[in-house]
Amino acid sequence: MAGVIVPDSPIGVLIADDDPLVRAGLVMMLGGAPDIRVLAQAGDGAEVLPLAGRHRPDVVLMDIRMPVMDGLAATEALRARDGAPEVIVLTTFDADEHVLRALRAGAAGFLLKDTPPSEIVDAIRRVAAGHPVLSPAVTRRLIARVAEDGRDRRRARAGERLSRLNDREREVAVAVGQGRPNAEIGALLHLSVPTVKTHVSSILAKLGLNNRVQIALLVHDAGLLGDPFDPDD
Repeated sequence: MAGVIVPDSPIGVLIADDDPLVRAGLVMMLGGAPDIRVLAQAGDGAEVLPLAGRHRPDVVLMDIRMPVMDGLAATEALRARDGAPEVIVLTTFDADEHVLRALRAGAAGFLLKDTPPSEIVDAIRRVAAGHPVLSPAVTRRLIARVAEDGRDRRRARAGERLSRLNDREREVAVAVGQGRPNAEIGALLHLSVPTVKTHVSSILAKLGLNNRVQIALLVHDAGLLGDPFDPDD
């Protein structure tokens, strides 16, 4: 992938999956990346919290379906901690509603289990550098496929949260929800890129969010995006 981000020091990774063969495969695959180090393995979500506290990984690869505590509950508990590692959810594409729950809990993105090894390594690097691994198109597709149960209630809650923003911040939030990069937002709203970054940081702080994906989800829940995506995108 273009624009590979390589950190100055090794990225510590914790792998959480109840399938020992999957864990072994991930360990072997990541062992070929000199800038990534597997610190620990968990066979269940219940093991993630103590292991994360002990080893302090930068990134957790989190399976969803695990027997005692699933990956969604583990992600929510982990991301609620101060200084929490970033989380990449491992999933299959038929679990969209689970992925949305994980993203709302603060996960930095998701990977399909059949993702090519080079893309998994690149995603870990990107997440460790603070960049979510969901493309705007995939984010919109996930949002569009989620069941609409509780839609009105979510819309009211999202609208109340967004009311904390000033007019300019709201415009930037909507543009982020549309999947626009900072340079495009700046051109659209006649702002410099540093000013856009300042507004995004302010939005995250005011709303208690972790990343741009969560801004996009909130804007969508508030009903500000219209048709969320082109089916042929």
